[in-house]
Amino acid sequence: QDEIVIRRRLPNDLDRVLEELLPYRESIEGVVVESTYNWYWLVDGLIEAGFRVHLANTAAIVQYKGLKYTNDDSDARWLAQLLNLGILPVGYIYPKEQRAIRDLLRKRGQLVRQRTANLLSVQNIITRNRSQSYSAND
Repeated sequence: QDEIVIRRRLPNDLDRVLEELLPYRESIEGVVVESTYNWYWLVDGLIEAGFRVHLANTAAIVQYKGLKYTNDDSDARWLAQLLNLGILPVGYIYPKEQRAIRDLLRKRGQLVRQRTANLLSVQNIITRNRSQSYSAND
């Protein structure tokens, strides 16, 4: 059975996180970080400190059906179990130098889709109210 060595809520402060993890460095096989909107600073800091980091693909993780509720504590234990079993779905940790380009391309794609949706919405309103269709160039 796996043993919980440390269980503590920490602030979003890299120095504080490293301070907690460093005493266990030799026994830590990997650190799992959930892929959320703000993972860059933590993953980068842990990698630079020499930890093996796994970026959990939260969209691909299926929670255990027997759980009545989940919270950060149960989620952390579940991620640790998946890592230990070798079945943790992970995402690619993009190189630091390329993240800004990727983020900008994603944002551009989102804005293009939003623009298209807005144009179609306006065209639909006009068509409904004037019984006339328009092309995208009108």
